[in-house]
Amino acid sequence: MGESSAAGDAAARAAAAVASVTGNWRKAGVAGAAIGVIAAGAAAGVAIERLTVGRGMRRRARLALDASGPYGALRGTPGTAFSDDGTELYYEIDEIDPEAATGADSAAGPRRRRLFGRKAPAPVTVVFSHGYCLNQDSWHFQRAALRGLVRTVHWDQRSHGRSARGAAQQGPGAVPVSIDQLGRDLKAVIDAAAPEGPLVLVGHSMGGMTIMALADQYPELVRERVVGVAFIGTSSGRLGEVNYGLPVAGVNAVRRVLPGVLKALGSQAELVERGRRATADLFAGLIKRYSFSSKDVDPAVVRFAERLIESTPIDVVAEFYPAFTDHDKVQALSVFLEIPALVLAGESDLVTPSTHSEAIGDLLPDAELVLVPDAGHLVILEHPEAVTDRLADLLARVGAMPAAANVGTHGSTAQPGG
Repeated sequence: MGESSAAGDAAARAAAAVASVTGNWRKAGVAGAAIGVIAAGAAAGVAIERLTVGRGMRRRARLALDASGPYGALRGTPGTAFSDDGTELYYEIDEIDPEAATGADSAAGPRRRRLFGRKAPAPVTVVFSHGYCLNQDSWHFQRAALRGLVRTVHWDQRSHGRSARGAAQQGPGAVPVSIDQLGRDLKAVIDAAAPEGPLVLVGHSMGGMTIMALADQYPELVRERVVGVAFIGTSSGRLGEVNYGLPVAGVNAVRRVLPGVLKALGSQAELVERGRRATADLFAGLIKRYSFSSKDVDPAVVRFAERLIESTPIDVVAEFYPAFTDHDKVQALSVFLEIPALVLAGESDLVTPSTHSEAIGDLLPDAELVLVPDAGHLVILEHPEAVTDRLADLLARVGAMPAAANVGTHGSTAQPGG
């Protein structure tokens, strides 16, 4: 009886917290009720947690998790590219380490030598494009696994990470961001960071859509230089039909109000950011639900995902959301028909369901299609070994790295001594 009463009190307090925040958003002219409905999905779990864990302890736990998992700490040689609208795009390059790339002459062709002053051919460059509300650090485990074995470029999409806010989205003549614009951004990064030599393009979620937009606008570049492609947890279109694991009535209501709600939230960014901080526990529950499927995912990895998503300003979240409804790049996939491809997704992805990856696989019948069990949208963080294993196989097949290269336990979420 005591536990039941305590649980009820905790649930009531959680509901009151949601009501308080939605009330603040109403004052800002926002449809706070819609956000309240969405946030309520995490309230029950948070309420139970609050039975035994106080706010101060939860804050200390978050700090401890931030310290225990140095995820996102890998850095490379920095560079800046400029998109067609002048937006500064930040990227980093990890070069090949000759000692790490042992056996490079076995699978990637003969060892390169300078003969009579001729320039050695450019190595294969693997370009990683991240997803919505993330940044280049979301590739932490794959980057750790491949570091030194292959030349890689990691970049931050416009308005994300260390890249500048989209220039075309600012000022009185602002235009909505589009997936096509992201494709042009990727072209600018390639021109700056990998102007010559073969390419392997790897994209997660919005990053995969970015690659499709590149192919749609620059098919010659893909045909001439791209030797491999990996689409991870992404979609070629029809995202407006995704139900996000909600019942029909709920998803219909969210579809009706969410675009307007996000637009209003973006116009009151400072107020909303304060609300996000005040309800960090509620949104942490939402992030976990829509990012992961495993019950035993490393808490430090979950916290890392929270940090990535929380670092994306609410007005950027609002700015990008409408672009996904318009995204349709089914026809562009034909550009990749003759190119070795990997299509991978988590079986329990609620954001870009695995059926969307299966649809891509149907359009690329020679691609390797991998559905990872017990994995959600952030499969690159949740099951990094599975992703890295298939990615390494693709890179070996296209000669980007030796087949005998040992990626070892890099990319494992296992903690030392665990």
